[in-house]
Amino acid sequence: MAHMMADSSPTTGLKQRLAHPPTKVRSKFVRVLRAYPLVFIGGLMVLALIFVAVFADKLATFNPNFQFANGLAPDGAPLAPNHTFIMGTDDLGRDVYSRLLFGARVSLEVGVFASLISLFIGTTLGIISGYYGGFVDSVIMRITDIMLAFPFILFVVALVAVLSPSITNIFIAIGVLGWAVTARIVRAEVMKVKEFEYVQAARALGSRQWRILFKIILPNIMAPVIVLTTLAIGNNMLLESTLSYLGIGVQPPTASWGSMLSEGQQVFEYAPWLLYYPGLALMLAVLGFNLLGDGLRELFNPRRVR
Repeated sequence: MAHMMADSSPTTGLKQRLAHPPTKVRSKFVRVLRAYPLVFIGGLMVLALIFVAVFADKLATFNPNFQFANGLAPDGAPLAPNHTFIMGTDDLGRDVYSRLLFGARVSLEVGVFASLISLFIGTTLGIISGYYGGFVDSVIMRITDIMLAFPFILFVVALVAVLSPSITNIFIAIGVLGWAVTARIVRAEVMKVKEFEYVQAARALGSRQWRILFKIILPNIMAPVIVLTTLAIGNNMLLESTLSYLGIGVQPPTASWGSMLSEGQQVFEYAPWLLYYPGLALMLAVLGFNLLGDGLRELFNPRRVR
Protein backbone atom coordinates (compact mmCIF):
# COMPACT_ATOMS: atom_id res chain seq x y z
CA MET A 1 0.00 0.00 0.00
CA ALA A 2 2.80 2.38 0.94
CA HIS A 3 4.59 1.42 -2.26
CA MET A 4 1.54 2.35 -4.34
CA MET A 5 1.20 5.69 -2.55
CA ALA A 6 4.86 6.46 -3.19
CA ASP A 7 4.47 5.78 -6.90
CA SER A 8 1.44 8.05 -7.19
CA SER A 9 3.02 10.99 -5.37
CA PRO A 10 3.18 14.40 -7.10
CA THR A 11 6.99 14.26 -7.17
CA THR A 12 6.99 10.96 -9.01
CA GLY A 13 4.44 12.23 -11.53
CA LEU A 14 6.51 15.35 -12.12
CA LYS A 15 9.63 13.28 -12.75
CA GLN A 16 7.75 11.15 -15.25
CA ARG A 17 6.47 14.22 -17.10
CA LEU A 18 9.96 15.71 -17.22
CA ALA A 19 11.38 12.44 -18.50
CA HIS A 20 8.69 12.26 -21.20
CA PRO A 21 7.80 15.85 -22.25
CA PRO A 22 4.42 16.37 -23.90
CA THR A 23 4.40 16.30 -27.68
CA LYS A 24 1.01 17.93 -28.18
CA VAL A 25 2.37 21.12 -29.76
CA ARG A 26 4.79 19.22 -31.96
CA SER A 27 2.18 16.74 -33.13
CA LYS A 28 -0.27 19.56 -33.90
CA PHE A 29 2.36 21.30 -36.02
CA VAL A 30 3.08 18.06 -37.88
CA ARG A 31 -0.65 17.53 -38.53
CA VAL A 32 -1.05 21.04 -39.94
CA LEU A 33 2.08 20.60 -42.05
CA ARG A 34 0.80 17.34 -43.48
CA ALA A 35 -2.67 18.72 -44.10
CA TYR A 36 -1.52 21.94 -45.83
CA PRO A 37 1.97 21.41 -47.27
CA LEU A 38 1.44 24.01 -50.00
CA VAL A 39 0.94 26.75 -47.41
CA PHE A 40 4.20 25.80 -45.72
CA ILE A 41 6.27 25.48 -48.91
CA GLY A 42 4.80 28.55 -50.58
CA GLY A 43 5.08 30.55 -47.37
CA LEU A 44 8.78 29.73 -47.05
CA MET A 45 9.43 30.76 -50.65
CA VAL A 46 7.52 34.03 -50.19
CA LEU A 47 9.32 34.79 -46.92
CA ALA A 48 12.66 34.17 -48.63
CA LEU A 49 11.70 36.58 -51.42
CA ILE A 50 10.62 39.24 -48.92
CA PHE A 51 13.87 38.83 -46.99
CA VAL A 52 15.93 39.23 -50.16
CA ALA A 53 13.92 42.28 -51.28
CA VAL A 54 14.09 44.05 -47.92
CA PHE A 55 17.79 43.41 -47.30
CA ALA A 56 18.99 43.63 -50.91
CA ASP A 57 21.39 46.47 -50.08
CA LYS A 58 22.91 44.35 -47.28
CA LEU A 59 23.13 41.12 -49.26
CA ALA A 60 24.45 42.62 -52.48
CA THR A 61 28.20 42.50 -52.96
CA PHE A 62 28.41 45.56 -55.24
CA ASN A 63 26.45 48.54 -56.48
CA PRO A 64 23.99 47.02 -58.99
CA ASN A 65 24.50 49.85 -61.50
CA PHE A 66 28.28 50.15 -61.30
CA GLN A 67 30.17 49.20 -64.47
CA PHE A 68 33.43 47.54 -63.47
CA ALA A 69 36.54 48.12 -65.56
CA ASN A 70 37.45 44.46 -65.00
CA GLY A 71 33.86 43.30 -65.51
CA LEU A 72 34.36 42.36 -69.16
CA ALA A 73 36.69 39.96 -70.93
CA PRO A 74 39.43 41.37 -73.22
CA ASP A 75 37.14 40.82 -76.21
CA GLY A 76 34.30 42.75 -74.51
CA ALA A 77 32.24 39.70 -73.58
CA PRO A 78 30.58 39.35 -70.14
CA LEU A 79 32.50 37.40 -67.52
CA ALA A 80 31.28 33.97 -66.52
CA PRO A 81 30.58 33.30 -62.80
CA ASN A 82 33.84 33.42 -60.82
CA HIS A 83 35.13 34.07 -57.31
CA THR A 84 34.71 37.86 -57.66
CA PHE A 85 31.37 37.94 -59.50
CA ILE A 86 29.55 34.84 -58.25
CA MET A 87 26.88 35.06 -60.97
CA GLY A 88 29.06 36.67 -63.59
CA THR A 89 28.64 40.08 -65.21
CA ASP A 90 26.34 41.46 -67.89
CA ASP A 91 27.24 43.07 -71.20
CA LEU A 92 28.07 46.36 -69.42
CA GLY A 93 30.32 44.83 -66.78
CA ARG A 94 27.77 45.02 -63.94
CA ASP A 95 27.46 42.37 -61.23
CA VAL A 96 24.55 40.06 -62.06
CA TYR A 97 24.13 38.85 -58.46
CA SER A 98 23.64 42.38 -57.09
CA ARG A 99 21.26 43.31 -59.89
CA LEU A 100 19.26 40.13 -59.26
CA LEU A 101 18.74 41.05 -55.60
CA PHE A 102 17.62 44.60 -56.37
CA GLY A 103 15.40 43.26 -59.14
CA ALA A 104 13.56 41.21 -56.50
CA ARG A 105 12.79 44.46 -54.65
CA VAL A 106 11.33 46.06 -57.79
CA SER A 107 9.22 43.02 -58.71
CA LEU A 108 7.85 42.57 -55.20
CA GLU A 109 7.08 46.27 -54.83
CA VAL A 110 5.10 46.36 -58.06
CA GLY A 111 3.34 43.06 -57.32
CA VAL A 112 2.24 44.04 -53.81
CA PHE A 113 1.18 47.64 -54.44
CA ALA A 114 -0.65 46.81 -57.67
CA SER A 115 -2.53 44.01 -55.89
CA LEU A 116 -3.47 46.32 -53.00
CA ILE A 117 -4.89 48.89 -55.41
CA SER A 118 -6.89 46.22 -57.22
CA LEU A 119 -8.01 44.80 -53.87
CA PHE A 120 -9.28 48.18 -52.64
CA ILE A 121 -11.18 49.06 -55.84
CA GLY A 122 -12.55 45.58 -56.49
CA THR A 123 -13.62 44.92 -52.90
CA THR A 124 -15.35 48.29 -52.55
CA LEU A 125 -17.27 47.97 -55.81
CA GLY A 126 -18.06 44.30 -55.20
CA ILE A 127 -19.51 44.94 -51.74
CA ILE A 128 -21.66 47.82 -52.97
CA SER A 129 -22.85 45.86 -56.00
CA GLY A 130 -23.68 42.67 -54.12
CA TYR A 131 -25.36 44.36 -51.16
CA TYR A 132 -27.59 46.92 -52.90
CA GLY A 133 -28.35 44.99 -56.10
CA GLY A 134 -30.82 46.40 -58.59
CA PHE A 135 -29.74 49.36 -60.70
CA VAL A 136 -26.47 49.85 -58.77
CA ASP A 137 -25.54 46.22 -59.32
CA SER A 138 -26.34 46.42 -63.03
CA VAL A 139 -24.21 49.52 -63.60
CA ILE A 140 -21.19 48.19 -61.70
CA MET A 141 -21.36 44.76 -63.34
CA ARG A 142 -21.64 46.25 -66.82
CA ILE A 143 -18.52 48.32 -66.14
CA THR A 144 -16.87 45.13 -64.90
CA ASP A 145 -17.85 43.32 -68.09
CA ILE A 146 -16.29 46.12 -70.15
CA MET A 147 -13.06 45.88 -68.18
CA LEU A 148 -12.94 42.11 -68.63
CA ALA A 149 -13.62 42.42 -72.37
CA PHE A 150 -10.39 44.32 -73.02
CA PRO A 151 -7.14 42.36 -73.46
CA PHE A 152 -5.60 43.10 -70.07
CA ILE A 153 -1.92 43.19 -71.10
CA LEU A 154 -2.59 45.44 -74.09
CA PHE A 155 -4.67 47.74 -71.90
CA VAL A 156 -1.84 48.00 -69.36
CA VAL A 157 0.74 48.59 -72.09
CA ALA A 158 -1.34 51.42 -73.54
CA LEU A 159 -1.88 53.08 -70.15
CA VAL A 160 1.79 52.80 -69.15
CA ALA A 161 2.80 54.30 -72.49
CA VAL A 162 0.47 57.24 -71.88
CA LEU A 163 1.63 57.78 -68.27
CA SER A 164 5.34 57.26 -69.18
CA PRO A 165 7.20 54.19 -67.88
CA SER A 166 8.16 54.22 -64.18
CA ILE A 167 7.74 51.95 -61.17
CA THR A 168 4.93 54.08 -59.75
CA ASN A 169 3.03 54.30 -63.02
CA ILE A 170 3.38 50.57 -63.60
CA PHE A 171 1.72 49.48 -60.38
CA ILE A 172 -0.90 52.21 -60.71
CA ALA A 173 -1.77 51.02 -64.22
CA ILE A 174 -1.88 47.34 -63.22
CA GLY A 175 -3.87 48.08 -60.06
CA VAL A 176 -6.41 50.41 -61.67
CA LEU A 177 -7.09 47.99 -64.53
CA GLY A 178 -6.96 44.72 -62.58
CA TRP A 179 -9.87 45.03 -60.14
CA ALA A 180 -12.63 43.42 -62.22
CA VAL A 181 -12.07 39.80 -61.15
CA THR A 182 -11.93 40.79 -57.49
CA ALA A 183 -15.18 42.75 -57.83
CA ARG A 184 -16.99 39.75 -59.32
CA ILE A 185 -15.82 37.35 -56.61
CA VAL A 186 -16.61 39.78 -53.78
CA ARG A 187 -20.06 40.47 -55.25
CA ALA A 188 -20.87 36.75 -55.32
CA GLU A 189 -19.75 36.30 -51.71
CA VAL A 190 -21.71 39.34 -50.51
CA MET A 191 -24.90 38.12 -52.18
CA LYS A 192 -24.66 34.95 -50.08
CA VAL A 193 -23.57 36.53 -46.81
CA LYS A 194 -26.15 39.34 -46.78
CA GLU A 195 -28.93 36.77 -46.35
CA PHE A 196 -27.43 35.29 -43.19
CA GLU A 197 -29.12 35.79 -39.83
CA TYR A 198 -26.48 38.02 -38.27
CA VAL A 199 -26.69 40.48 -41.17
CA GLN A 200 -30.49 40.49 -40.96
CA ALA A 201 -30.27 41.05 -37.21
CA ALA A 202 -27.89 44.00 -37.64
CA ARG A 203 -30.24 45.50 -40.22
CA ALA A 204 -33.24 45.02 -37.91
CA LEU A 205 -31.39 46.71 -35.04
CA GLY A 206 -30.90 49.79 -37.20
CA SER A 207 -27.15 49.54 -37.79
CA ARG A 208 -25.77 52.00 -40.30
CA GLN A 209 -25.14 50.82 -43.83
CA TRP A 210 -21.39 51.41 -43.72
CA ARG A 211 -21.16 49.38 -40.50
CA ILE A 212 -23.06 46.47 -42.04
CA LEU A 213 -20.93 46.58 -45.18
CA PHE A 214 -17.44 47.04 -43.76
CA LYS A 215 -17.64 45.75 -40.19
CA ILE A 216 -20.04 42.84 -40.49
CA ILE A 217 -20.01 41.59 -44.09
CA LEU A 218 -16.41 42.40 -45.10
CA PRO A 219 -14.67 40.32 -42.37
CA ASN A 220 -16.77 37.30 -43.38
CA ILE A 221 -15.78 37.38 -47.06
CA MET A 222 -12.04 37.96 -46.61
CA ALA A 223 -10.97 34.33 -47.10
CA PRO A 224 -11.47 34.22 -50.91
CA VAL A 225 -10.21 37.79 -51.19
CA ILE A 226 -6.95 36.87 -49.44
CA VAL A 227 -6.48 33.87 -51.72
CA LEU A 228 -7.16 35.95 -54.83
CA THR A 229 -4.79 38.70 -53.71
CA THR A 230 -2.00 36.19 -53.04
CA LEU A 231 -2.34 34.76 -56.54
CA ALA A 232 -2.58 38.26 -58.04
CA ILE A 233 0.79 39.29 -56.54
CA GLY A 234 2.58 36.57 -58.48
CA ASN A 235 0.70 37.41 -61.68
CA ASN A 236 1.47 41.12 -61.30
CA MET A 237 5.17 40.37 -60.79
CA LEU A 238 5.09 38.39 -64.02
CA LEU A 239 3.30 41.25 -65.78
CA GLU A 240 5.86 43.78 -64.55
CA SER A 241 8.64 41.60 -65.93
CA THR A 242 6.79 41.39 -69.25
CA LEU A 243 6.54 45.18 -69.47
CA SER A 244 10.22 45.61 -68.58
CA TYR A 245 11.16 42.95 -71.11
CA LEU A 246 9.29 44.91 -73.78
CA GLY A 247 11.09 48.11 -72.78
CA ILE A 248 8.08 49.99 -71.40
CA GLY A 249 8.46 48.94 -67.78
CA VAL A 250 11.17 49.84 -65.30
CA GLN A 251 13.71 51.96 -67.14
CA PRO A 252 17.51 51.50 -67.14
CA PRO A 253 19.71 51.53 -65.20
CA THR A 254 17.26 50.30 -62.51
CA ALA A 255 17.55 46.54 -62.16
CA SER A 256 14.49 44.52 -63.13
CA TRP A 257 14.20 40.83 -63.88
CA GLY A 258 12.34 41.60 -67.10
CA SER A 259 14.97 44.04 -68.37
CA MET A 260 17.71 41.58 -67.37
CA LEU A 261 16.03 38.93 -69.50
CA SER A 262 15.80 41.35 -72.40
CA GLU A 263 19.48 42.26 -72.12
CA GLY A 264 20.53 38.64 -71.69
CA GLN A 265 18.67 37.57 -74.81
CA GLN A 266 21.02 39.63 -76.97
CA VAL A 267 24.14 37.80 -75.73
CA PHE A 268 22.61 34.42 -74.95
CA GLU A 269 24.89 32.46 -77.27
CA TYR A 270 28.07 33.24 -75.32
CA ALA A 271 26.63 34.37 -71.93
CA PRO A 272 23.64 32.09 -71.17
CA TRP A 273 23.78 32.81 -67.42
CA LEU A 274 22.27 36.24 -68.13
CA LEU A 275 19.02 34.44 -68.96
CA TYR A 276 19.24 31.56 -66.52
CA TYR A 277 19.48 33.53 -63.26
CA PRO A 278 16.70 36.13 -63.73
CA GLY A 279 14.47 33.54 -65.39
CA LEU A 280 14.92 31.12 -62.49
CA ALA A 281 14.36 33.88 -59.93
CA LEU A 282 11.14 34.97 -61.60
CA MET A 283 9.89 31.41 -61.88
CA LEU A 284 10.53 30.67 -58.18
CA ALA A 285 8.93 33.93 -57.05
CA VAL A 286 5.73 33.37 -59.03
CA LEU A 287 5.68 29.70 -58.05
CA GLY A 288 5.94 30.63 -54.36
CA PHE A 289 2.91 32.92 -54.48
CA ASN A 290 0.92 30.40 -56.54
CA LEU A 291 1.67 27.59 -54.09
CA LEU A 292 0.74 29.82 -51.17
CA GLY A 293 -2.48 30.90 -52.86
CA ASP A 294 -3.47 27.31 -53.69
CA GLY A 295 -2.67 26.24 -50.14
CA LEU A 296 -4.75 29.06 -48.63
CA ARG A 297 -7.62 28.17 -50.96
CA GLU A 298 -7.55 24.63 -49.60
CA LEU A 299 -7.19 25.88 -46.03
CA PHE A 300 -10.19 28.23 -46.28
CA ASN A 301 -12.37 25.76 -48.15
CA PRO A 302 -15.44 25.21 -45.90
CA ARG A 303 -16.25 21.92 -47.63
CA ARG A 304 -12.91 20.39 -46.71
CA VAL A 305 -13.10 17.58 -44.15
CA ARG A 306 -10.77 18.64 -41.34
